[in-house]
Amino acid sequence: MAAPLLLRGLPLLRLRFCYQRLPNPSFVQLSSRLFSAASESAQPFDDAASDGDQTTAVLSAKDPPNYPRWSDPDYRKWKDQETQILKDIEPVIFLAKEIIHSDRYMDGECLTAEDEKIVVDKLLAYHPHSEDKIGCGLDSIMVDRHPQFKRSRCLFVVRLDGGWIDFSYQKCLRQYIRDKYPSYAEKFIKEHFKRGS
Repeated sequence: MAAPLLLRGLPLLRLRFCYQRLPNPSFVQLSSRLFSAASESAQPFDDAASDGDQTTAVLSAKDPPNYPRWSDPDYRKWKDQETQILKDIEPVIFLAKEIIHSDRYMDGECLTAEDEKIVVDKLLAYHPHSEDKIGCGLDSIMVDRHPQFKRSRCLFVVRLDGGWIDFSYQKCLRQYIRDKYPSYAEKFIKEHFKRGS
């Protein structure tokens, strides 16, 4: 414990030794001015605090803290819109995560008619490449392991011809937000999704 404290004092000791050894008076004056300026700037309060009122000194800082201002109408508008978007998409996110991550469905199992309707209407319809994903027609939606990433489960479109292809529910949500809330979509996506695109 004492060793780290001693190491912190080494630069000051060096400065004192340099101050005592150097014969050049201009350097001595310069170093003493620098040392006194550094010690003055290290003071936690300015001259206004010398009368004992330390709160005014703390609040009269040169750079005020950068807190969001609720009085700013743009900030309030953003927060209201953010709340609205979250209310809108949270039930769908909760359902998608429950389908994928819980033991509600086994690997390779198709969704119930009720869950499938929500996934198709609220997610798949907004996928940027939904027509390509559905192809010849939609037979069902199933949950299974990803073919390349065996540890992750995802949603699959099962086509009428028997083929199946995975789709990202997050891509669907991003596109839904871009369509329904175009003014705030990019900011919301940047703040609430892991990847922005």
